[in-house]
Amino acid sequence: MTEKRLSFAIFGSKYKALEAKYVQAAADFLVASGAEVYFEQSFLDGLPRAVRESMNFTDAFGKYDFTTDYAISMGGDGTFLKTASEVGTKGTPIIGVNMGRLGFLANVLPGDICNVLGDVISSRLEIDERSVMMLCLDNKPVDFNPYALNDIAILKRDTASMISIRASLNGEFLVTYLADGLVVSTPSGSTAYSLSNGGPILIPQTGTFSLTPVAPHSLNIRPIVMSEDVEIRLDVESRSHNFLVAIDGRSEKLKEGTTVIIRKAPHKIRIVKQRGHDYFSTLRDKLMWGADARSISG
Repeated sequence: MTEKRLSFAIFGSKYKALEAKYVQAAADFLVASGAEVYFEQSFLDGLPRAVRESMNFTDAFGKYDFTTDYAISMGGDGTFLKTASEVGTKGTPIIGVNMGRLGFLANVLPGDICNVLGDVISSRLEIDERSVMMLCLDNKPVDFNPYALNDIAILKRDTASMISIRASLNGEFLVTYLADGLVVSTPSGSTAYSLSNGGPILIPQTGTFSLTPVAPHSLNIRPIVMSEDVEIRLDVESRSHNFLVAIDGRSEKLKEGTTVIIRKAPHKIRIVKQRGHDYFSTLRDKLMWGADARSISG
């Protein structure tokens, strides 16, 4: 019986195309290892012509049009979120290669990519499953991608007036936020936009979501943590009669009176963990969590 060849879909940021040597190294390594390699067409088009012509790969694909064993995100955390949105419900494990600045989700260094791919091919890997949230409007499915690995944010559109957000959990009234917005975050997103607004760090696999207001007009409003199994209902009023919803940064304009429902998605995003790395070391290394500023400055 012929052993099945592993297949990989490579996503990337056109702004990181100048670092094409790492992209080519990954593709050439995989092909030499007997794997099939497919490139997202827009990323492939952004690579230097010399690299495209000399690099080994199987084919290119359009948006969402791929079925592979693994996905590789080559960029920063923004590229990783884009990759996660295209993976969607497929369940394809994602390997995040950090070519950006922070690299919290994408934590494989470019120089380590071939070693990590070798571990994947040899089945020496761990998979970390992360919760995803989904959006409904007026309790109906939406006609755009409703899934967020990091967060869903309700935000004002105009520059002057805050918005009013009436929040309920499982049908029970929580509070009305008077603020510039509200961030509903998963554990994966708790170290992103939510954290920058004073939100809590949620450890993955704790089964929690958080609500963090953006510039609230009250000293008594604080972030709150809840089970990921609750249904969050948000009713928004705005002086401009519209507002924005940002799903992992993908913005949609909504009209006042639209009821926003957020709940746990029925699927998870699967992330390939690099051997020897764990969540808490990432917190310490990337966010300097727990670091003594006196020892750093000294």
